[in-house]
Amino acid sequence: MKPLTPTAPHVIIMVGIPGAGKTHFAEQFAKTFSAPFIDINKIQALSGFSDKRAAELSSYLLGELLKTKQTIVFEGPTHLRTYRDALTRKVRAHGYEPMIVWVQTETATALSRASKGQPDAVKQQHEMRLTKFSPPHIREGGVVISGRHTYGTQVKVVLKRLAGERKPTAVQESPSSSPNPRRGRSIRIS
Repeated sequence: MKPLTPTAPHVIIMVGIPGAGKTHFAEQFAKTFSAPFIDINKIQALSGFSDKRAAELSSYLLGELLKTKQTIVFEGPTHLRTYRDALTRKVRAHGYEPMIVWVQTETATALSRASKGQPDAVKQQHEMRLTKFSPPHIREGGVVISGRHTYGTQVKVVLKRLAGERKPTAVQESPSSSPNPRRGRSIRIS
């Protein structure tokens, strides 16, 4: 599929509890639309950096990618509202529109996914992260997708929001003009 090219570039900010399905959606979205994807967990795993150093590196990489004016997918310490607020200010300062994508999944399902084949310490770490999770506030203007739905269903919700941000008035699209990522068409939002 061709790159996603909205009128103003976006930073898709992934939010959710560990195991919700953020990374799966972000990887698929980035692949579908040829968008760069910054994943703090991947940075940590590859580098062995601490949480703080991985966050610093992801922030640096984001700063460099913001120069491209291309839509970017970002997964970092976005479980904290203060971090999301700072991130939103940073991307807006570079001419980007932030878009919070909150992947919601039941706690038990998320725990099962996050701790599959892992020791009990992972379960304890998951519970600790749950206590620090700050759900998006309505003023953040995010979109909520279910971590239990298929990628096809999830991406339709996100694309509908992206398209809705670009329309000056509510315009109903005919089925033939609706974007369908599975058909390999380019999606232009104007």
